[in-house]
Amino acid sequence: MIYLDYQATTALAPEVAAAMVAAMDHYGNPNSAHRLGRIAAADVELARERIMAALGKSGGRLIFTSGATEALNIAITGAAHISSPQRRRVITLASEHHAVLDTVVALRHDGFEPVILPVDRDGLVDLDIAAAAIDERAALLAVMQVNNEIGVVQPIDALIDIARASGVTVVCDAVQGFGKLPTPNGDLVAITAHKMHGPKGVGALWLRDGIDLPQLMHGGGQEQGIRPGTLSPMLCAGFGVAAQLAGDRREMDLAHVEALWARALHLFADWEINGSMQARYHGNLNIRQPGIDAARLISDVRGVAVSLGSACASGSGKPSHVLKAIGLSDSEARSSIQHGVLGVGVQMDERIIAGTHPDSLPSGSDRTRTAGRVNDYASPLASKSRAYCRSAGYSLVTSTHSPVRGWLNPS
Repeated sequence: MIYLDYQATTALAPEVAAAMVAAMDHYGNPNSAHRLGRIAAADVELARERIMAALGKSGGRLIFTSGATEALNIAITGAAHISSPQRRRVITLASEHHAVLDTVVALRHDGFEPVILPVDRDGLVDLDIAAAAIDERAALLAVMQVNNEIGVVQPIDALIDIARASGVTVVCDAVQGFGKLPTPNGDLVAITAHKMHGPKGVGALWLRDGIDLPQLMHGGGQEQGIRPGTLSPMLCAGFGVAAQLAGDRREMDLAHVEALWARALHLFADWEINGSMQARYHGNLNIRQPGIDAARLISDVRGVAVSLGSACASGSGKPSHVLKAIGLSDSEARSSIQHGVLGVGVQMDERIIAGTHPDSLPSGSDRTRTAGRVNDYASPLASKSRAYCRSAGYSLVTSTHSPVRGWLNPS
């Protein structure tokens, strides 16, 4: 299986798995005062320090959560409710993750005015439009650093400057940028572990000094009362090591991404790229080809893991709201495929860029390591599937167990 869905999730790094296994032996409750509890608490605090270091933050507070969705809900709802009564606007972009969009819209029930700013064909917000909306009537701005579907990097520094000029709190969704790009200078920053080779089920919210959120959940008062509930030292430890690895490997990983990006542009030269080519994280490639049914293509191409967009909304059956926000038609959105191409220490990615273009492959049976015969079925979808996969150097093979076994890349 060739895994190219790194915006959805990542495999555990071996170092992360080792840290989590070690922490499993520290079974005490981190809130307990006895020795076992203090050992578990030490695991949590070491992880907190490592994540803060990876964020580049020496001040403020880091609160552990179950993931970025919870962190964003706490940040957006909490920041809105501590704003002055004169500030009723909550502002975000049309291309945001649903964890942001839905939370902003839900604040309508609490008397706030959701304002959803449009993005252009490149997926970028117009700063003049943003400046007109982000004024003394606004309670907060919630904005994503790197879009999870099209990889576009918003002009976040300029947006933060606009917000600061009007005293507006900024909530940053840094999930896709954490460990790859500099941390935005927002007031609250949401991150998660499983997008950077850490475990699922743990995220964090960083708050600058002076931000005191109201208590939205009730319980034992853990995490300074902001997020009560017993933490998992194992998950926290894994997150901490993943963050440390990301910081240590950042330059190497970015060089890896640039090599993949350059190769992908060559392999998919006849495909349209969704989103800005300039303001973009190159670990994301969202492309489209007229006439392709991307959902059917993904189903047929079983040896390659790519996606239609956000995994969180993949079961809705609707075209991606991000692709619709940048002006694509339903047909264009449904013919789009998302590749996430960064994996720390995962060599499967590298086989995409090194010697896998059809022109560089040996001929005949040496092109694959399977005894199956090449399938030559001739439906229009099959033709599109073959064109897509062969452009990336895969060979379609079959077996007696399935009409289409999958696309395999040579190694």
